[in-house]
Amino acid sequence: MKKIKIDFSAFQRFWVVAKPYWSSEEKWGAICLLFLIITLTIVWANLGVFRNAQQGQFISSLAEQDAAGFWQAVQRFLGVYLLSVPVIATVHFTQDKLRLFWRNWMTNRFLNQYLSDRAFYDLNSEKIIDNPDQRISEDIRTFCDDSVKFFTIFTRAIMDIISYGAQLWFISHTLVISMVFYAFFGILITMVGFGSILIPLKFQQRKKEANFRFGLVRIRENAESIAFYQGALRELENVKKLLQDALRNYHRIVGWERNMEIFSNGYEFIAYILPALIVGPMILSGQTEVGVLTVASGAFFRVFRSLIVMITRFEQMTDFVAGIERIESFSKLMEEPKVSHPEGTTTIDTVEDSRLSLQHLTLQTPNYQRTLVRDVSVDVQLGEGLLIVGVSGCGKSSILRAIAGLWKSGTGAIYRAKLEEILFLPQRPYIILSSLRDQLLYPRTDLNISDAEIYQVLKEVNLPDLAERLGGLDAIEDWEHVLSIGEQQRVAFARLLLTQPRYAILDEATSALDVKNEQNLYKHLQSLSTTYISVGHRPTLLPYHQQVLEVVGDETWRVSCAQDYKFLASG
Repeated sequence: MKKIKIDFSAFQRFWVVAKPYWSSEEKWGAICLLFLIITLTIVWANLGVFRNAQQGQFISSLAEQDAAGFWQAVQRFLGVYLLSVPVIATVHFTQDKLRLFWRNWMTNRFLNQYLSDRAFYDLNSEKIIDNPDQRISEDIRTFCDDSVKFFTIFTRAIMDIISYGAQLWFISHTLVISMVFYAFFGILITMVGFGSILIPLKFQQRKKEANFRFGLVRIRENAESIAFYQGALRELENVKKLLQDALRNYHRIVGWERNMEIFSNGYEFIAYILPALIVGPMILSGQTEVGVLTVASGAFFRVFRSLIVMITRFEQMTDFVAGIERIESFSKLMEEPKVSHPEGTTTIDTVEDSRLSLQHLTLQTPNYQRTLVRDVSVDVQLGEGLLIVGVSGCGKSSILRAIAGLWKSGTGAIYRAKLEEILFLPQRPYIILSSLRDQLLYPRTDLNISDAEIYQVLKEVNLPDLAERLGGLDAIEDWEHVLSIGEQQRVAFARLLLTQPRYAILDEATSALDVKNEQNLYKHLQSLSTTYISVGHRPTLLPYHQQVLEVVGDETWRVSCAQDYKFLASG
């Protein structure tokens, strides 16, 4: 027989996620809000007890035909009811404020970790964890909302057990003892039986739903490419498969939730009959008045519902626990120190220096499965250019990744300036969600560059009417769709000409442009004092560089003078 074991690890995971906020600089404000929720919940519970007592008084007064007692009970009931309204509203308002502050702090913390030390790059490039964007935007919000909600629910349950339980205890000890044992039995079945099945299923459901949503996002982001390839049918099959994965898992959840509902509905039936079975004989024998049954039924139901709150809220709690697991796993990845490389392997030394130089560089893929180039040594003189050429897939762009510190697998050393002094221009420029002005100055949007200088640079990159055409430098558009890829590359080049970094790395940064536009851009680049490295395939790039590093493709390489280098027809 399988040994029954209650898993309390969810509480530990919850505290791992929650502890940073409750030990942060904002903890005292949060504790004050929490204390206010507890205080108001106590008031709320006691008002309910008093209201329940007045309902009993209604019945007793009517049975005794006591008009004065009846109207007095009505007045008290209405007074307590009117007092309860602002109390309940304040509880909800305080809950919302706590959720807001908690979410704000947690989201900012995760964003800082995610966008620090290039964690976003490592997580996405190595596929360490799925959908980090959803975990930050959606899972954190749900975690904060549900944490406050369940805290209030359980606080109210405890207050109801104490307040109504005391009221019930004075009516019948037997009723209270029977109820406690019955409630404990139901909680045990729910947590051990249904919990061990539903919680893992809910965790998988969140993951499968996120994958389905991500599949739809990819279609939106790559709509043009899919249309060119006529790949709609293939994409349809893929997203339908993701949908079916989610629905199959959800079908299992629905089945078990049906079983759970059958159990809980049948289980709660006793709450309606037990008070009458115990208190009824007391009324018939004249030991107590008839209104006591109303008080006992109301108090019994409130205490019983509070005792089995884990059963009635179990479906929501399984969703909550599944969300905790996703945030906790993400949090651990953010906080654990990076392992620089597997044991027994080596990494490339990166040295901050005023020069740009590769010394005995052997570059491998991040998983150390393939060597791209071996023992490369080349110096780039200040103000000059190095052109890297070679067949596709030989490792040209990988050398740039190594210079940027994204790839470190291998041996040798790279001497370069601080990354803040280097501007990288990839083949597909990164387009930000902001104004045209910020677009042109990115990432140095703090620079104070006049409109006249910006307009001059737009002319130099052959976009003289761009600002006027789109509503001025402060216009905000969906730039990725408004600008063609060629215009995007020229905008990226404008960033280079405006910010004038000490070093620039251009990875086929003009591949979408015609030769005339490309030559125009490089002429303007030559007029700066910027030292640059380009990856390209066109012979027309040679006049704008002093050296050529050719990556042959079999781990070998050679450095040539640009004036003497001859492109092969296949290159």
